[in-house]
Amino acid sequence: MLERDGWPPAVSHETTPSHDADILTTEVVGTRGALFWLALKTGFFTVLTLGIYRFWMRTRLRRWYWSAIRPGGHPLEYVGDPLEKLLGFLFAVVVLAFYIGIVNLILMFASFSLFQGNFAAYATSLIGVVPLWFFAQYRARRYILARTRWRGLRFGLKPGAWGYAWRAVLHWLVTILSLGLLLPRMTFWLEKYKTDRTFFGTARMDQGGSWTMLYPAMKPMFLALAVALAGVAAILSEHVPAGFGLCIIASFIGVYGLVYYRVESLRRLTQAKTINGVRFTLSPNAFRVMMIYLLGSLLAAAAVFIPFVILGLLLLLIQSTELLAEMDLNDMVAPINGLGRYAIIVLSVMIYFTIFLLWSALTNAFITYPVIRHYFSSLTLAPASAAARIEQRPRDEFSEAEGFADALDVGASL
Repeated sequence: MLERDGWPPAVSHETTPSHDADILTTEVVGTRGALFWLALKTGFFTVLTLGIYRFWMRTRLRRWYWSAIRPGGHPLEYVGDPLEKLLGFLFAVVVLAFYIGIVNLILMFASFSLFQGNFAAYATSLIGVVPLWFFAQYRARRYILARTRWRGLRFGLKPGAWGYAWRAVLHWLVTILSLGLLLPRMTFWLEKYKTDRTFFGTARMDQGGSWTMLYPAMKPMFLALAVALAGVAAILSEHVPAGFGLCIIASFIGVYGLVYYRVESLRRLTQAKTINGVRFTLSPNAFRVMMIYLLGSLLAAAAVFIPFVILGLLLLLIQSTELLAEMDLNDMVAPINGLGRYAIIVLSVMIYFTIFLLWSALTNAFITYPVIRHYFSSLTLAPASAAARIEQRPRDEFSEAEGFADALDVGASL
């Protein structure tokens, strides 16, 4: 069993204060300092074991995050096993290596036979990986839910990874062909597919509403498009400085629009979900989420700036040694060799991993945790009495864990 180093304090109480006793509010506890040291320590072990410990690192971080999130005062529990993650990853690598190897061999043969080149084979192979990406994404979600508990009751997700994969491919194709105008349609139907297959205990979750309810979340995007068109029109009418200025403004509005769409669509979708009569409310702020990402990234970048500069100087020193040697300037090479070429290389590697570890720990403490705290602190569930009537569900055995998600790197770390 993994130790509880740095875990949020174990506080047990039935409900957090609210104006209505039948409403469960959510609190997020824990400190950034404890999370930072946990992420730094587990990251260090991951480097020492050449990446093998990352399955234990991910498990320990999830247990910290889950225990910090407390709807109604009851912490979530993550009971995933790092060993099953490792075995699942190895299984997925073998399957994917066999599948991709055989498919690529066939595609390469066909490409050279029909097109006298390998471009068609590479393009088709890349397209063929896309469904696997969505397949792995769904299975990762299923595993995480199967290993999550609240009030002792298990979550679950029905099998349906291939169904999700082909739906996701078709929805993305339609969205691209519509130039993004049908993005709300894709967001809604893919979320509904996952939500309608999600269980808490024996109760099944339901995604209500319709896809058109997400169009208000696209208002900043439409504004960015209007400003960009005005900029293009100004450039065509020979008002070049004003046109470029409008295009720059449109790009900033567009970035905010993407953040606003993700936050607002999540809020609307969450408030249209029900489970056993329980309804949810969520009220995150898109601007605050964007500032957390911006300021957290700047802080992390500032912390790794000096090690990054030192690494650059060391690499430049190694490169200059080779360049001077090629120019037969051995007298200038001698002082550098006196420092020890291999010592410089070892020091460079150590600084590189220091940058990696610092960045990972700082982004956990100043981006991931603040964003999670902001979202979940605004989550409420009502009525509480309906949630109390839900019963336990059988354990979902999942032999491959998140193997495919790890092998394809689908961004399912938390």
